[in-house]
Amino acid sequence: MDNIASEMEIKKLNIIISLGLVAIIGILIAQLLWTKQAYNLEDRKFNQKVNIALMEVVDKMTEGKTSFTENPVQIIANDYYVVNINNEFHPAVLEHYLKTEFTRFQINTDYVYALYNCHSDQMVYGKYMTQHQEEPSEKVIQFPKHKNLVYYFSIRFPDKTTYLISSLRFWYLLTFALIIILLVYVYSIYTIIQQKKFSELQRDFINNMTHEFKTPLSSILLASESLNKQEIVQENPKLQTYTSIIINQSHKLNNHIEKILNIAKNDASGLSLKPQKIILLPFIQEIAANIKQKNENVSIKINIEENLSIFADEFHFTNIIYNLLDNSIKYCETNPDILISSDKDSKGLYLKFKDNGMGIPAKKINHIFDKFYRVNANKSDEINGFGLGLFYVKKIVQQHHWKISVENNPDKGITVTLFFPF
Repeated sequence: MDNIASEMEIKKLNIIISLGLVAIIGILIAQLLWTKQAYNLEDRKFNQKVNIALMEVVDKMTEGKTSFTENPVQIIANDYYVVNINNEFHPAVLEHYLKTEFTRFQINTDYVYALYNCHSDQMVYGKYMTQHQEEPSEKVIQFPKHKNLVYYFSIRFPDKTTYLISSLRFWYLLTFALIIILLVYVYSIYTIIQQKKFSELQRDFINNMTHEFKTPLSSILLASESLNKQEIVQENPKLQTYTSIIINQSHKLNNHIEKILNIAKNDASGLSLKPQKIILLPFIQEIAANIKQKNENVSIKINIEENLSIFADEFHFTNIIYNLLDNSIKYCETNPDILISSDKDSKGLYLKFKDNGMGIPAKKINHIFDKFYRVNANKSDEINGFGLGLFYVKKIVQQHHWKISVENNPDKGITVTLFFPF
């Protein structure tokens, strides 16, 4: 059933990813088409403005006296125009009217113009006009002769494409942003899929490993408990001690395996919580009493206000307290001395666990809640564990919508703080 559910989730994820990818690619294609259409529209507007401006130039240079049977402005190429005048004219007059009309029609790009006299079969004058220089630079400009025209001038816009693109920079920026979003989306999906595969592989490995361990461990427990009931063992203190060690260590190993299985299961389906009202003082006193029975050299002081209560899952909250106190005992090089205190402010309730243990290096304190993480220290190497205790604590805390923090004490040990918001 789990495999079928997993396959269905993968299919749903693949469908969502595919739909999202198709949607973004569709938007990107539409954006590119709109950008191309906007460029073509801007190109037509530019040609129209230039055509009207040049018509105005012709009209002013001829003072409206010359009539043309057809439009005197001819577009020879995308950026090249020929304007028929049918009369001699001075370059200075032409340059003045070109500047005036181009400014009026907001044509703000460089251009080259040239005068041509077909009777003399030579170019009369040519100049390069730029928007970035106060004095335009003069250079010889060669234009081809135009048939059937005698007096005319030619004009070309060498930077027309750049000018049009700059006027559409918003569209290009939007397209670039969409491309970036598409790349980020693809990378994010790729990362999610890789993480999901890794998580499933890890969970399957843990499940298989722990199940393989539980079968021989169950046999060891059954055999050792049966052995412990034999008369020869009960009459011999040494044998009874040895069988007790086997049974206790087997139970401890079984608890570790159960913890790993629960973590793997909860990663997949989430924890099932049943919150209920818990009075903190008697609840923690009972846990502390149980721990003291097993560890006679442990000192646990409780400084919690009476009648303080929280809503929590009793089973998981008990495990939180046991884990925190157990860590304080295991990672202490002297007799453990633990203080459990409460505090509150306008934001919520604080439950603090202060110990006199070995502390945690400042660089590693942010990683202690990570799965399978254990601080490298001589004391850590002596202690059995998988680095799952605090990971489990953090998971329970997050599911209850609480907060947990850890800090080193100024003198010795650490203080773990549980925060319960009002």
